[in-house]
Amino acid sequence: MQTVRQCSACASRAAGGLLRSQADVLALQSDRSIPRGRAACSRILSSSACAYTSSRKATNRNTVQWKEATHTSTASLSPSIQQTEQLTYCSLIRRAASVVTDSTSTLLSQSTLALMDAFANYTKALHTRIALQRRYLVSLGKLSPAEEDSLQQAIFKQKAEVSEQLSECKRSENTWIKAVNLCKMAAEAAYTSGAQQASITLRANIQLAQSHVDEARKLSAEADKKLAETKVEEIQRMAEYASSLEGCGEHEIHEAYLRED
Repeated sequence: MQTVRQCSACASRAAGGLLRSQADVLALQSDRSIPRGRAACSRILSSSACAYTSSRKATNRNTVQWKEATHTSTASLSPSIQQTEQLTYCSLIRRAASVVTDSTSTLLSQSTLALMDAFANYTKALHTRIALQRRYLVSLGKLSPAEEDSLQQAIFKQKAEVSEQLSECKRSENTWIKAVNLCKMAAEAAYTSGAQQASITLRANIQLAQSHVDEARKLSAEADKKLAETKVEEIQRMAEYASSLEGCGEHEIHEAYLRED
């Protein structure tokens, strides 16, 4: 009986507390034979070892499956992470393209205003010169020498003003053309990067700037045309006046005046 109890204690320790059924304990206590008790103890230990081995295998199998599932989950998340990084780069590029379109649009607007102002000043200078020359032609032979000399000096000064304003127009137009080209490249880059709205807005600004510049250029061209007509009228009027003069001194002065243009 004591031997059976020792075997039972050994089985309990080896099985790690797996013998929880009272029926197994009663079966061991009722068996008076030591060999039969030892056989029963061996069977219990064997079944406990098998149960423990099965439990370890199941635990190892679950661990392997969990690792595989974790690896698979991580692998499945990798494309998402890469896609997020790619979307972030695309977003940054679109934002940069929008900033470039804003900057070039500002450059375009300022250069357009500068060119329009230059054309306006040039047109104004042309009209002032035309007015002075017509005044001189109308008053030809009616002014005193001092008045005539003062008017001629004003005409010469206005000629220099027209030349200076024309140079300013050329400088402003050169800057404006470069701004237009930069805007076109920026609009193309914005469209390629996906910032379609920024590209559309910039292209609309380019068209608007071109229309304003064309209008200002048209006004200056009309003033140039009037100046050319005034020059023709001046030549005819001076020829008529020269034929009516009796002396040659004044004739030479007027010829010098004509050569200044």
